Amino acid sequence: MSLYLPRHFEATDRQMALDLMRSHPLGSLVSNDDDGFPFVTHVPLHLEERGEALVLHGHCARPNPHWQYLQARPQALVTFMGPQAYLSPKVYPDLVRVPTWNYLAVHCQVQARLLHAPEPKDRLLKKLIRDHDPAYEAQWRGLQADYQQRMLGGIVAFELEVVRLQCKVKMNQHRPEAFAGMRAAYAQQGDTGQALLRWMDRLGMGAPAPESAAPGGEAGHGTAG
Repeated sequence: MSLYLPRHFEATDRQMALDLMRSHPLGSLVSNDDDGFPFVTHVPLHLEERGEALVLHGHCARPNPHWQYLQARPQALVTFMGPQAYLSPKVYPDLVRVPTWNYLAVHCQVQARLLHAPEPKDRLLKKLIRDHDPAYEAQWRGLQADYQQRMLGGIVAFELEVVRLQCKVKMNQHRPEAFAGMRAAYAQQGDTGQALLRWMDRLGMGAPAPESAAPGGEAGHGTAG
């Protein structure tokens, strides 16, 4: 697993990576297909901490060949993309600047284990339901057993053990002269801007945003690489 990661954009606080993965759970699962070409499935994932170990739980449709690629080649990559936005050079107090793109991302090298039996698949589905629609769990439990079995038979579940974790927080944090302009710009950009303002607060990038401008939630000069 390789990620261009300049030191000033590397997040060494593990909790930042975990918060990003939980607040943006739609991961991109990347494996090689039988011809050696990257194959991607976008899938919601449940993050579980087992002591220091991290495990991602997910599933794909049985007709999706990705589970077969995981079975043949268990090592894979999962990426998560957090809030991101274009950054105009107008945020700087001078004109000798260029545009960039700010973003937060997590890359996980993983080792896959497939789950074929109905019971572990049902447990995995309940974890995802509790993450995104806990009220639906009672409805799922109330469905007829034969219908549940058909639905479970239509998916292949997997556990992805994280063997290497990288977190990139590219927030222009090495350009303090831009912080005031960034805050003013992001304050005008709706939910995405508010999310980025909260990350600026968390990173100590200038004066914290007032609560009215950045309610709860998740808490560059040059190219966007």
